[in-house]
Amino acid sequence: MSRTDKAPTPAHAAGSAGTSAAGGSGASAAGGSAAQTPMRIPRPAGGPGRGGPFAGMNIPAEKAMNFGPSARRLLGELRPERLWLTLVLLLAVVSVTFSVIGPRLLGEGTNLIFAGVVSKQLPAGVSQAQLIAQLRAAGENQKADMLSAMTLTPGTGIDFTALATVLLWAVVLYVLASAFGWMQAYILNGVVQRTVFRLRERIEAKINKLPLRYFDSVQRGELLSRVTNDVDNISQSLQQSISQAVTSLLTVVGVLVMMLLLSPTLAIIALVTIPLTLVTTTVIAKRSQKLFVAQWRHTGELNGQIEETYTGHALVKVFGRQREVEERFREKNVELYQASFGAQFISGLIMPAMTFIGNLVYVGIAVVGGLQVASGAMQLGDVQAFIQYSRQFTQPLAQLGSMANLLQSGVASAERVFELLDTEEQSADPSPSVAPDGGRGRLVFEDVSFSYSPDKPLISSLSLVAEPGQTVAIVGPTGAGKTTLVNLMMRFYELDAGRITLDGVDVTAMTRNELRSRMGMVLQDTWLFGGTIRDNIAYGRPGATEAEILEAAKATYVDRFVRSLPEGYDTVLDDEGGNVSAGEKQLLTIARAFLARPSVLILDEATSSVDTRTEVLVQKAMSALRSDRTSFVIAHRLSTIRDADLILVMEAGQIVEQGTHTSLLAAGGAYAALYAAQFAAPVAEV
Repeated sequence: MSRTDKAPTPAHAAGSAGTSAAGGSGASAAGGSAAQTPMRIPRPAGGPGRGGPFAGMNIPAEKAMNFGPSARRLLGELRPERLWLTLVLLLAVVSVTFSVIGPRLLGEGTNLIFAGVVSKQLPAGVSQAQLIAQLRAAGENQKADMLSAMTLTPGTGIDFTALATVLLWAVVLYVLASAFGWMQAYILNGVVQRTVFRLRERIEAKINKLPLRYFDSVQRGELLSRVTNDVDNISQSLQQSISQAVTSLLTVVGVLVMMLLLSPTLAIIALVTIPLTLVTTTVIAKRSQKLFVAQWRHTGELNGQIEETYTGHALVKVFGRQREVEERFREKNVELYQASFGAQFISGLIMPAMTFIGNLVYVGIAVVGGLQVASGAMQLGDVQAFIQYSRQFTQPLAQLGSMANLLQSGVASAERVFELLDTEEQSADPSPSVAPDGGRGRLVFEDVSFSYSPDKPLISSLSLVAEPGQTVAIVGPTGAGKTTLVNLMMRFYELDAGRITLDGVDVTAMTRNELRSRMGMVLQDTWLFGGTIRDNIAYGRPGATEAEILEAAKATYVDRFVRSLPEGYDTVLDDEGGNVSAGEKQLLTIARAFLARPSVLILDEATSSVDTRTEVLVQKAMSALRSDRTSFVIAHRLSTIRDADLILVMEAGQIVEQGTHTSLLAAGGAYAALYAAQFAAPVAEV
């Protein structure tokens, strides 16, 4: 509901772009002067001097996210998928096992080739043991040591049959590893998508339970960013991080076992990678954490800018505010660029650092492994297999390091989503609830007090009675509390004191759905959804028949313009109703209320967008609609409420006058002053 009588908060004003020029001046990179001002990518401030490469960057100070609890809570969302996750783990174990055995087989193949090449150069007819003894007798102990580590028959050459068998087994193992890895990825994808599906459903249910106060203080684009961008980022983070974490950890364990079996000495060299990786990852991750929080916060703010500009793009052009809009967009875009650049650059240092550490390990293994081959402690194929294992060992460590980058981004998004899910909800509906007998529509305010903020009371000790069938008009200056009054009727806000009854039942004793099903609203700001004209009218009463829809359309003069459309009632409207005029949109919302046939009708400047001729027709339809039901009419144009049974004049949250149009004019008070201000004859200029 648009609160035309209350000064909105800045966030609310930004989210209501269609109601003011300022609200419409959001951010846009299109239209007007957009083509005149080329957009230049800013260079990040700061340099490689003191304080690091981002010491001078204009990034807002951001409290580091509560990573541990948020990450545990995010993982807790996976509890319903425990069975599938167990299957994912088993498939990963099988896949990694086959992958880990592969290099050992390839090492055996290398040993067969090397042994065959060496044996071809040795004299036939001599056994390996005899040849080693001859070499030692000749003082060639190093050659003897190398031959002692090998298994060969001098003069025979390469055993291609054995080599083919080894390579065939290696191919089979790698194919099986890939097949089990694919099944793991397929099942994990289902796990993540179902988890995100449930998360989105919880968000949607939460949004429906949030009080209107929340939407007054949060930009629509910011909320949209949490529901879409952040949830999508969580999905990607879970998909990649779970797969990497499971596979990487199992690979590290499996490879470590194989390396220890091959050579404990070389395994110790490879283990140096772990502390170096942990230290490097921790240092980098701490610097990038708050930048990821800032990145997603600025993403939400930029979405808010774009959303409000799209909503009010016509006003932006009408008032020539394109240049100002561009500047506001550019400010938000620069903030997002700087935060994103910093987060991605700093976290991106992990992979180069891991590669550097890995290369140092390769050098150490190659040198020490070569010495061990020369001394006969290892075979050449074993060293070759160990080098492959060392690569398999450092690669998952590097992946775990880069996964920290991914997790920080995902947990930053999860924090924003959890913040939404943890927002205080509106008070629960009573159970059991009480429903009024019948639907006469007698509405009573008893000493009602309300404020949007504790230090600024808006309505204080207000009492009034609206009898069934009465038309009650509410007038007064902006900020008097007119729209707030009807918001309280609908329980969009909770009272600070007093109570409101409908047909003798306290509205807090009824469920909100029960209460609102007895009330119909036609607002100043029309709302249509993407769908046919028929669907938009039927929104007032699900299950309405075609005859009832046509009756409502004819009674509110919608039928007149719909018949002139090529598709008639099947005409599809966009979500802003841009393919019908403002007056036609208003008529459609009036038809929707007509179809609902509520016991209490609320009209908030319902004819504000209708031309004078159509207004006369709508007023007649409203007279028929208001018969036998209580109607509240909020009006700025006093000509529309002359026939009201009761007119309430509000100022500063108080009813200062009440009566009929004639009696209030005769009293010469606040209403008479408002009436005179609207209908006074223009003063001739001298």
